[in-house]
Amino acid sequence: MSSFIREFTKGLWKEVPPFRFVLGLCPTLAVTGHVSSALGLGCGVIFVLLVSNVVISAFRKFIPSKIRVPVFIVIIASAVTIVELTMEAYFYSLYRVLGIWIPLIVVNCLILGRAEAFARKNGIILSIADGLGMGLGYTLSIVSLASLREILGAGTWFGIRVMPASYIGFELLQRPPGAFICLGLILALMNFISLKLEKNEGCGC
Repeated sequence: MSSFIREFTKGLWKEVPPFRFVLGLCPTLAVTGHVSSALGLGCGVIFVLLVSNVVISAFRKFIPSKIRVPVFIVIIASAVTIVELTMEAYFYSLYRVLGIWIPLIVVNCLILGRAEAFARKNGIILSIADGLGMGLGYTLSIVSLASLREILGAGTWFGIRVMPASYIGFELLQRPPGAFICLGLILALMNFISLKLEKNEGCGC
């Protein structure tokens, strides 16, 4: 049980994907103009990570090492197809907003990286913990980034106005350069907190 919790929680802070490994930045920066689109993509990534981790872990002993990457991509692409068809059928407005970023989940470095670094080396239970933790960490990361951009940029959150009607907003934050600025601010804040925690642990505070 302790191993499951450790593998699950590492993706929530210690190894949170966009801010620690700096993986999957293209979709992270592209879909975080609004919280709803970020949450939609995050849910898709959680599903794909979970399914691919479980399937790869279950068949890891039968997948030839020399062709493992193409096999991983086929498994990941199958899960992404399920996500894409489901969104198109039941969440069409979100499907239209996310557009090309849904099929591009296939080449997200985070998902292939977890398949290569973890799922092919560990059992199904730990792979579930890894997939859920990394997926949830990724989702919380992009939702946090999207919240910062949408609130300060447009004065709304999930499309609902949360700032006074007189609030003009920083239009720059809704544009691509704003995504880099907000990402940098969050990275700096996380590094600052991590340094403080390490310092407190070192002095036994």
